[in-house]
Amino acid sequence: MTLDAGSNPHPSPNPALQGSQPRYVQLAQTLLNEIESGHYPVGSQLPTEFELCEQFGVRRSTAREAVKRLVQLGLVVRQPRVGTTVRARTATSGYRQSMADVSDLYQYATETTLVIESRATVQIDAEQAQSLEATAGETWLNLHGRRHARTPSGEPAAPICVTELWLHPAFRSIQGIQGALQGAVHAAIEQQFGELITEVEQEIRAVALNKADAEVLGAPAGSPGLWVRRRYRNRMGQLVELATSIHPADRFSYTTVLRREWGVGGKGDAA
Repeated sequence: MTLDAGSNPHPSPNPALQGSQPRYVQLAQTLLNEIESGHYPVGSQLPTEFELCEQFGVRRSTAREAVKRLVQLGLVVRQPRVGTTVRARTATSGYRQSMADVSDLYQYATETTLVIESRATVQIDAEQAQSLEATAGETWLNLHGRRHARTPSGEPAAPICVTELWLHPAFRSIQGIQGALQGAVHAAIEQQFGELITEVEQEIRAVALNKADAEVLGAPAGSPGLWVRRRYRNRMGQLVELATSIHPADRFSYTTVLRREWGVGGKGDAA
C-alpha cells in the first residue's frame, strides 16, 4: 500500500525488518509475498523507491537492492520514466544478470553461491597454455564447481551453471577458496595479493549441454545452454583468472547497458 500525503514521512522501522537477515533481503521477501498473494497483480506498479522508504522506514539503497533482487528473480521489470512493473507472480529458478561495468561482477558473485567441488594444481599442456596465454609446463590452480542463485531468504536455489576456474601461478596459494563461497574469487585475489583487476573480457556462445554438465544441472542432455568465458586482467593486461561457465538457457539471462558518450564536437552533438 502506498502512503498518502497525510502519512508520517518518518515512520518507525517496520518490525518485520529487525531480524538477522539484511534489510534488503527482508524487504524483498515481503514484496515477493505480496506479489505472490496478488496484492500487486501482474501488470501493476510497485511503489517507487521513495515510497518504499516511507512505508518500511528503510534507506533508499535498501529499497533499491530489494527491487533489484526481484528483478533478478524475474518478478518485476524496471523501465526509465515508467517505474517497476510486476511481470510474473512466481519467481523463476534462474538468475538475471545486468552488466554496466566490472563492479557488477562483484554483485553477481555476492548474490549467488559458488560451490567448489574440486581444487588442484595442474601443469598445463600446450592446448591449455594457448587458452591461458601462458607457457606449457607452468603450474596453474584449477577449480571446478557449480553456482547457485539464492532465494530472497538467502537459501541456495537450483544450480544456474557449472564453472571451471584457472588462476595464474602467482595466486595458486590463495586461501579460503573451498566449500560454498558467497563472494568473487577475483575479489579474494585482490584482497590477499594486492592485485587489481582493471579489465574483464567476456565471450558468450550458444551451446548444447553435454551429458555430464546436464546431469549436474538437472537439465536434459542436448538442451540449449549458454557458454560464458571471462578473462580477468590486471593493469598490465596480464591474465589473472580465466572463468568458464555453462548455463541452462532457461536459468540465466544477461543484460548489458551501453551508454553513449556525448562530447564536444562528437557525432552526438546538435548542429
